[in-house]
Amino acid sequence: MIYGGHFDIDNKKEELTKLDLETNKPDFWNDNKSAEKVLKDIRELKDLIEPLDSLKTNITSSTELISMVEDSDTDMINQIEEELKDYSSKLDELSIYILLSGKYDKNDCILEIHSGAGGTEACDWADMLLRMYTRYCEKHNYKVNVLDVQEGEEAGIKSCSLEIKGTYAYGYLKNEKGVHRLVRLSPFDSNNRRHTSFASVEVTPIIENNSNIVIDEKDLKIDVYRSSGKGGQGVNTTDSAVRITHLPTKIVVTCQNERSQIQNKETAMNVLRSKLAVLEEEKRRNELNEIKGESQNIEFGSQIRSYVLHPYSMIKDHRTNTETSNVNKVLDGDIDIFIEDNLKRGK
Repeated sequence: MIYGGHFDIDNKKEELTKLDLETNKPDFWNDNKSAEKVLKDIRELKDLIEPLDSLKTNITSSTELISMVEDSDTDMINQIEEELKDYSSKLDELSIYILLSGKYDKNDCILEIHSGAGGTEACDWADMLLRMYTRYCEKHNYKVNVLDVQEGEEAGIKSCSLEIKGTYAYGYLKNEKGVHRLVRLSPFDSNNRRHTSFASVEVTPIIENNSNIVIDEKDLKIDVYRSSGKGGQGVNTTDSAVRITHLPTKIVVTCQNERSQIQNKETAMNVLRSKLAVLEEEKRRNELNEIKGESQNIEFGSQIRSYVLHPYSMIKDHRTNTETSNVNKVLDGDIDIFIEDNLKRGK
């Protein structure tokens, strides 16, 4: 079945035709970046249109065959029923793809993790989430670039910022934003008591055409410091890491993965522009929760998902009530069930 939303394949085909015509223009390759984007859009449209066309043809063929089969031909009837089940499964898979029709869903994204209440436990939990999302990206062939990591004092991380590149990276990961709660027996507690930890996840689309976002230098507080930790391995030991605070909005962006302060500042500014572009759109459309979501405290009662490792094993998404007892699989990056059910929810 198709889960909500609206999709018109004829419009997609018209869009594909227009893009194909663009490639025939004599000046098509005058702007390499623009040309590559057009070719990328063409590939994405073909990846959607071709399987849908094929599925439509197969369903039509099977439907016509049903009307011709004799009731006594049970073998043929069983065969057609199996084919229809297969088509239904494929349509269900494609429906997830079709749901990714938001303005920024195709974009790359920035995923940030911040440890919350829980001290060392929370820092360790944030590190576990970092591994979970890194493994998810590996499974889906997304490229992960660690922009910044702030190590915990004893273990884990206080925060991290990841640049995730891949088709529909933002569309798939946008519903991961929110507070994630962990319940387990603490490996840092000598009495082996049960602890509850929190970490927040923020996901922002990377908006390439954000040159209209003008940032006044006097609105910025720029700090430089020495790169260190996971984000700083392999970079020089000079003060090349950059932290930019946009004073009017209190948005803080950090980058330490590049080898020079200039490169880190440029990357941080691009991330800041994307964040400001999202905020500007929210303000203009007066739909504050559509892209960024409600601001939540990183504490009990505000979580979108709970990961319980003790006294029983269960992970539950509180928005969809989706749950699984296979916690190891989820923490190893298999979060598709939660992502897909949230897309079907239409939020």
